[in-house]
Amino acid sequence: MKEYEILPCGDTAVLIRFEQKIDPAILRQVTMMANAIKEAEIKGILDLIPAYASILVCIDPLKTDMRSIIAEIEKLKPEKQSEKEEQRMIRIPVLYGRPFAEDLEHVAKHAGISIEEVIRIHTANTYPVYMIGFLPGFPYLGNLDERIHTPRRTEPRTDIPAGAVGIGGSQTGVYPISSPGGWHIIGQTPVKLYDSDQKQPVLLQSGDLIQFYAINEDEYEKIEKAGGKLCL
Repeated sequence: MKEYEILPCGDTAVLIRFEQKIDPAILRQVTMMANAIKEAEIKGILDLIPAYASILVCIDPLKTDMRSIIAEIEKLKPEKQSEKEEQRMIRIPVLYGRPFAEDLEHVAKHAGISIEEVIRIHTANTYPVYMIGFLPGFPYLGNLDERIHTPRRTEPRTDIPAGAVGIGGSQTGVYPISSPGGWHIIGQTPVKLYDSDQKQPVLLQSGDLIQFYAINEDEYEKIEKAGGKLCL
């Protein structure tokens, strides 16, 4: 039995749809299929957009058609391709409490714990990147400890700076560029998640594993002055 179905999506895309739930095993299926499609270099595919439990395959109707694309995808064996792939583990430094210390305090009060415990909990887990969306390079991260789940702000801010690390409900994430937003900001990273000057402007991708670690002001400034780059 197939683990997915393929559905037309308008006249220039097909949707590969897996079991509709948020689950690391489903994410692994999505990642394996996306990698297999990339490696196959199927003619006429313009872009792949992986999400929590699906992949949108954008096609050029002047070079191919849906029937051909679906047939090519169904011939793939993602489990074999996955043997060559390893999930990237990426550690992201965070200066907790910056730039909105009141949000970190609110998360602690909501959880009934100390600020130090919030930081300990947030840095203890490994977070899978379920999808990139909302903003260029914005990672939606799963596996947030239930103890620090926090409803979004009742009044969104109009300007959240690039690098802000936030909690929204059961998820955590990082704002890659300045943007309005309603998540509670618990810290900030000097690392650039989006850099339009780079050949690959988006740092993270679906399927990556993220771990945060706490830094101080001096460490933050050192990384920032170095251009906010990570060696992956």
